[in-house]
Amino acid sequence: MVANRIEKDRDTPTPARAWLAGLIAWAVPGAGHFMQGRWLRGALAGGAVWLMFVVGLWLGGHMYALGSGQQSFGAVLQLLPMIANVGVGLPYFVCWIANVGFAEHAQLVTYEYGNTFLLVAGLLNYLVMLDAFDIAAGRKR
Repeated sequence: MVANRIEKDRDTPTPARAWLAGLIAWAVPGAGHFMQGRWLRGALAGGAVWLMFVVGLWLGGHMYALGSGQQSFGAVLQLLPMIANVGVGLPYFVCWIANVGFAEHAQLVTYEYGNTFLLVAGLLNYLVMLDAFDIAAGRKR
């Protein structure tokens, strides 16, 4: 019975609204759920991402970008944390344009905590985005 359902899911094309919900959920944390009328889930999940992002910046965390003065191997090492930071969506690019959060403050005691908050905010938003996508695709309630 489970194999039959999995086979049915493979044959069903993903609706365009699911891709739109996923894109909106990535761009603005919580908005993909709000778009679908899931107000509580959007407020809790999106609020958690926003709170972690703001706290990470407040603690002096450092967001990563490619080619920030590193040699070739150093730039490769920054790729994974940059992917995690980009997961937070448009707030990352707003901070990038405003040059907020990209300066290292290693002298701060809370620097590593801020880094961790920023990384986890982006990774959590990837999960929130996938949740909004699955709900819109009809794979989850």
